[in-house]
Amino acid sequence: MSAKEQLKLNSLLIHGGIDGDETTGAVSVPVYQTSTYKQDGLGENRGWEYSRTGNPTRAALEKLIADLEVGKYGLAFASGLAAINTVLSLFKSGDKLVVSDNIYGGTFRILDNVFNGFGITYTIVDTSDLAKVEAAIDEDVKAVYIETPANPLLTVTDIAAVSEIAHKHGKLVIVDNTFLTPYLQRPLTLGADIVLHSGTKYLGGHSDTISGFVALNDDKIAERLYYLQNAIGGVLAPWDSFLVIRGIKTLGVRMDRHVENAQKIAQWLLDSGYVSKVYYPGLTADPGYEVQKKQADGPGAMISFVLKESYDYRKFFKNLKLITLAESLGGVESLVCHPASMTHAAIPADIRKEVGIVDELIRFSVGIEDAEDLIADLKQAIENAVD
Repeated sequence: MSAKEQLKLNSLLIHGGIDGDETTGAVSVPVYQTSTYKQDGLGENRGWEYSRTGNPTRAALEKLIADLEVGKYGLAFASGLAAINTVLSLFKSGDKLVVSDNIYGGTFRILDNVFNGFGITYTIVDTSDLAKVEAAIDEDVKAVYIETPANPLLTVTDIAAVSEIAHKHGKLVIVDNTFLTPYLQRPLTLGADIVLHSGTKYLGGHSDTISGFVALNDDKIAERLYYLQNAIGGVLAPWDSFLVIRGIKTLGVRMDRHVENAQKIAQWLLDSGYVSKVYYPGLTADPGYEVQKKQADGPGAMISFVLKESYDYRKFFKNLKLITLAESLGGVESLVCHPASMTHAAIPADIRKEVGIVDELIRFSVGIEDAEDLIADLKQAIENAVD
């Protein structure tokens, strides 16, 4: 075991991947802002040919993602959806996926409106119900695709149990780990085959760059994904790679604060009398609490809640002063969104209603501000939203 492999996670966040620059001694990995590389002769290069195929800054980040997810391979993309697109390109016409019943709306959109047109179909299942997962697997199914906790209802799926079921039938398990990051949850160690991230969120952490990642261990699948990454071309640029490396260095301290705040706010919401439902796997009453506690090092910092009917959610959004109404999540600043009309608008209304994505549902990405200030802002915004 190498010295780096013995590092604990908080040290690996800073020194994982390719640590600094051996040529100059630079502490930070340089930004190799180049599209191409001088070759010493025909078929003779210094490890680099063209930056869509490979770039030293991106390679450092890809190695870092692999290290953090306890995987052999990491791949970096221009967005989370570019990563998802490339993974879904592993499949062919006639293949089918079993998919969690509440997932990111962009994932549903690309499945329903892009890959469905190529003959790759899907079955929507409550993947927290293991019997339903097993019942959904037939000979056409090639993979089970889950988010846990899921977006936006924070449903928790037992990764190890689903992996056992899927592997028994010879199927892959793909896990979107965006909400928890490898700081809190490492799906490959629980049996998953492929892990996905929107690095735009907690990994970058500052709402200033867009990125996506894949991590895995299987040599054959990795070879195919590298081919697809180069062939499709949705790769992460050098500067954005640098920004995410920089963001990851503070992931541990940020996530600790995010989770601390979220625990306080979720409990306050539960006790407040303003809401009819709180979705947060850090609450002991949450149906996913025990599984979340078993498979992760924390519940994360995403909360969803439903305002009582006496409050107008539109007025609530208008009344906020500190918390920002915006798409995305995982930045240092607190953000709220309206899933039904924003992040999950691509999902048909009947499906949204069936799974619980109602108009009164609010998704809250808890930032690292002072928790008391956030609670005060929620309180005044709700109290001034009387219908």
